[in-house]
Amino acid sequence: MNSHGTFTPVKWEENTIDQISAVKKITKASVILDFGECEIAGKATVEWMMFYSHADEKDQHNSSAAFVGLMRFNGTLNGKSGSFVMADRGSFKNGALNASLTILPGSGTGDLAAISGSAKYASSSSAVDFEMEYEI
Repeated sequence: MNSHGTFTPVKWEENTIDQISAVKKITKASVILDFGECEIAGKATVEWMMFYSHADEKDQHNSSAAFVGLMRFNGTLNGKSGSFVMADRGSFKNGALNASLTILPGSGTGDLAAISGSAKYASSSSAVDFEMEYEI
C-alpha cells in the first residue's frame, strides 16, 4: 500500500555535542512532528544525530547537514491505529530536506503490529511531504 501525508515540527530542541570548527559540529535534536489529518495522521517523536559540514548560525537554511535517527510514529495509517518505529537517514542542504526511512521489524503495535516497509520525505514550501510504501 501507499500513503501520503505531510508533517510539521511542533517542538525542536537541538544541542551541540561536539564543536569541530567554527562551522562544523555534531548535534542531537529531540523533535515532535505533527502529521495532521491525512492518510497518515498523528504525531511522531524523533531523535536525530546530525553532522553539520557547514552550520550558518544566522540563517539555518544556508546550513548543510547529514543526519541519522529513530522516529516513532503514533496515530492512524489509512484508518488503522497503532505505532511503529523507523530508522531515518537524510540530508539538509541549502533549504532542501531529503530522507529515507525503513520501518523496523517488530516495532509495530495495535492494528499496525505486523507493519513492514519504507518511507521517504522531502521539504516543500510550507511543510514536509511524506510518502510510505508498506504492508500490514
